[in-house]
Amino acid sequence: MTRLCRRDLYAAGTAALLVAVAVLVGRRIQDTRHTLFVHWPPVLAEWDPHVGPGTPAALAVAAATVAWGPALADRLPWRTLLASAWAVAVAWILSLALVDGWQRGLAGRLTTRNEYLRVIGRFHDIPAALRDFDHHILIGSPGHWPAHVAGHPPAATLTFVLLDRMGLRGGGWAGTWCVVAGATGCVAVLVAIRLLAAETLARRAAPFLVLAPAAVWQGASADAYFAAVAAWAVALLALALTRRSPWWAAGSGLLFGLTCYLSYGLTLFALPGAAVLVLGRRELRERPVLLLPLLAGLAVVPTLSALAGFDWWEAYRLLVTRYYQGVGGTRPYGYWVWANLACTVLITGLATAAGLRRAAGELLRRRGAREPDPGPARGSAARVRLAVLVWTALLALLVADVSGMSKAETERIWLPFALWLLPACALLPHRRVWLAAQAVLALLLNHLLLTGW
Repeated sequence: MTRLCRRDLYAAGTAALLVAVAVLVGRRIQDTRHTLFVHWPPVLAEWDPHVGPGTPAALAVAAATVAWGPALADRLPWRTLLASAWAVAVAWILSLALVDGWQRGLAGRLTTRNEYLRVIGRFHDIPAALRDFDHHILIGSPGHWPAHVAGHPPAATLTFVLLDRMGLRGGGWAGTWCVVAGATGCVAVLVAIRLLAAETLARRAAPFLVLAPAAVWQGASADAYFAAVAAWAVALLALALTRRSPWWAAGSGLLFGLTCYLSYGLTLFALPGAAVLVLGRRELRERPVLLLPLLAGLAVVPTLSALAGFDWWEAYRLLVTRYYQGVGGTRPYGYWVWANLACTVLITGLATAAGLRRAAGELLRRRGAREPDPGPARGSAARVRLAVLVWTALLALLVADVSGMSKAETERIWLPFALWLLPACALLPHRRVWLAAQAVLALLLNHLLLTGW
């Protein structure tokens, strides 16, 4: 075993130790002080060993992806690879969700008391609901919104309102939307890596993006849908710069604007967006006019929202108050500021911890050296560019962590950031071994714990 491989194991072992400490310390705090408000810290889950109708399918998808995924990812035509990655991701997410059964695992997830579907009937007049949205954020206000509705800008709820208006009513359709749309996030990340780093690295990352432990929480979680929108905003920006296309730039801006109106915390995707602009600076210098359609697209959703009467800044101010009115004001920052990172280990896996160590090594080796101008990147330069992307996503996650507005439930809240950490696994050798470790972690989590929120 080489020294580098041993260091990979040390990184993975350190990540596993972090999770173990978070479990033990969290169990002690919850048993003695009852201030964590989770039954199986650090994740919001119940200890419930079980199997279900999705178990055989989940085992089959995992085994097939570990056995043939890396080889197929290396040789499939690019467009076929993207379509296959999406299809396998859907199968993986759906099979894991169905381990808990159709109702408990999928159809009932978005109909619980804190979820979006509980307020569909209050949006029969959408403009009036938007004008009145801020008045129902605080606990104690007349008809205050459920936690997830109050905790997000109205575009999140409007998504499910529009699905209902289209005839796709109920938790089954809403959950299916989140699975199908959320699974496209891995495709967006692959597109961005190919354009900004190298196709070889995108191909190496593909099986890890598909077989992520995050799939345990992507099933019927609206945050999976948010993650996909944010990922496509970044991917379209990469397309705009490399193709020098104002249309892709406008599309990217539109999705960045929508991202900010799906979740307040996803304004932090300005950091990955800035990383794309830095990596594509040569193209941007050659055609700076691309910034105009980007900014124009970015203004669309905020402008329409403001015209409809929704004040994003006032809503966020009220949300901060609402957050501390609820369990967020009781959950101890001193535990969650590091236990949240243990949640991140669980959704990204031990392979990602090892990959991030390798990515950090690439950045440190290039410190002080001038990176070649963006263009077709190969070898070391491509790995550095990939490292810039994943570490920028990690930086955004850390900012969210220290803000104090993400205490617990980050296994779902941070899915958009997790999606951009997984490509670090492309830097690892022995891909099948690490991929198997990812699959085993996901299967254990899904069969030992009953997740929910």
